[in-house]
Amino acid sequence: MLKDKIDLIATSTFGLEAVVKRELEALGFEDFNVENGKVNFKGNIEDIALANIWLRVADRVLLKMGEFKAYSFEELYNKTYALPWEDIIPRDANFLIEGKSVKSKLYSISDSQRIVEKAIVNKLKTKYKDVTWFEKSGPRYRIEVSLLKDVATLTIDTSGAGLHKRGYRTRQGEAPLKETLAAAMVLLSYWNKDRLLWDPFCGSGTIPIEAAMIGRSIAPGLDRKFDAEEWEIMDKNIWRSARKKAFEKIDYKSNIDILACDINPRSVDIAIENATNLGLEDDIQFVTKDFRNMTLKNEYGVVITNPPYGERIGEAEEVEQLYIDLGEKMKELDTWSNYLITSDKGFEKLFGKKADRKRKLYNGRIEVDYYQYYGPRPPKK
Repeated sequence: MLKDKIDLIATSTFGLEAVVKRELEALGFEDFNVENGKVNFKGNIEDIALANIWLRVADRVLLKMGEFKAYSFEELYNKTYALPWEDIIPRDANFLIEGKSVKSKLYSISDSQRIVEKAIVNKLKTKYKDVTWFEKSGPRYRIEVSLLKDVATLTIDTSGAGLHKRGYRTRQGEAPLKETLAAAMVLLSYWNKDRLLWDPFCGSGTIPIEAAMIGRSIAPGLDRKFDAEEWEIMDKNIWRSARKKAFEKIDYKSNIDILACDINPRSVDIAIENATNLGLEDDIQFVTKDFRNMTLKNEYGVVITNPPYGERIGEAEEVEQLYIDLGEKMKELDTWSNYLITSDKGFEKLFGKKADRKRKLYNGRIEVDYYQYYGPRPPKK
């Protein structure tokens, strides 16, 4: 099965599918199918490593085993059994079945999980004839049966922990922004490493750190482990080679100019620690200061930030005043571009300017808008 092209899925938070597709295109993939919350693409066994190590915005990379209509448990069993599980799963595999069902006749998730596990076990017994009981003591294979409008999709998770877990954030402040969303905010902006980036509400430093990683071309999954690394079907050399190539792409020479500030000294200390974990402490200038008191040159800089929301601070009036003051601050910096994410629907009025573009996204379970103010283009050097 895995000698030829395989079907893979990069899952994402709603609203970020196009960014994930753009990342996959940059990695050289061509055959896509974009759906809500996921991008289907074709690759080979080596591409499992490539996608996991390099995708900044995707949540997970799944190996798609099959997709079919299933109106009854008998149909679910037979079609699951027909898939080549024995080519993927070894006799000691720690395989577990997860499930979800939306608008399907097979609405019982627990029954669907049980049927899928039974079909897989019986299929594996055709290869491992001496096994009467699978001990599940080996590598993890997290299998999901997803039922949507009577269509069953069966996948195996290759990532393990979510791809937002880069490994550098050993400590975090209150209401932390996911690394994947922070990376998306940077990739959706017009920032590049030749422009100053300022995050006036840096918190634990996620946006500045993700920007520095993008500027330095540091693969986000370079320093972490993935479930598929332990799979028998994936030679260890595949992962060694993918990491070696990723190390070779790191840009050590360019000057990166990133300014991160926060009024909370504890948050700044955490941000410095997180940046130091990646060796990026010299690329980001951290300052404990109220943004209102910052003195900045008018030099086509870029603001990318996640300011406090009403959900995070008790008094809505305080948040509203903060947005008003930020708008006044940015009027002084009239050549700058601004990219801000908030759940406050009245943000544009408070900020004093209508956004050039607004994207609906999700910060965890909170529905937010990403306000994009492009600003004038800097003169060509």
